[in-house]
Amino acid sequence: MKSLPQILAGAALAAGVALLSSCGSTSTTSQSNTPGSAFSFDPPVQQPTNPSAVKVAISTSAQKMYVVEGDKVLLASPVAVGKASSPTPSGTHRITHKTKYRRRQSQPGRGYPMTYWMSFYSPAYGMHWGFVKPYPCTAGCVRMPLNTARKTFNLVKVGTPVNVASSQPWDATIGKTLPRLDDSPLPNPPNSYMQSSKVFEDAEQGKMWTF
Repeated sequence: MKSLPQILAGAALAAGVALLSSCGSTSTTSQSNTPGSAFSFDPPVQQPTNPSAVKVAISTSAQKMYVVEGDKVLLASPVAVGKASSPTPSGTHRITHKTKYRRRQSQPGRGYPMTYWMSFYSPAYGMHWGFVKPYPCTAGCVRMPLNTARKTFNLVKVGTPVNVASSQPWDATIGKTLPRLDDSPLPNPPNSYMQSSKVFEDAEQGKMWTF
């Protein structure tokens, strides 16, 4: 039985393995190129004074997300956004639905877990946990590190505004302090695991799979 840290260490050495492809201010973190670090990345978070004033700002060019209250950044994180052929919808939207345990409903990848789902543009586009890569790689959703997804899920509510733009005001400041996360070297988890309830149980504990 290998633990997640052992898997991550091995994954850093593995080239060409199968990749998973689906769909004040905060304190800062230095730049990092550690493969798989999205699983250990745990952004600091501040609780809002006025929860109804919380907004989400997503920068597609920088692949960064900021949860803000006025000018104060409550949480900042690297994310992965849509490819050029399937871009994340730009504009100002609102969160229309939240569920911790959503699964993909369409093919390909039906049943794929989209933990901490927060839809913001039609039923098909949302923010959720997923493997984060340092380049646009999704079918339009915004993939987030597991701890980022959990904390963002707790900060937002149905109706929270979500602004998607090519850049955001914090890209040149807080955004530049965020690490470079890359889950590309990680192997695919077994489909039996991804289709099981264990994936959601593990997410509640802030971790992912073990073999």
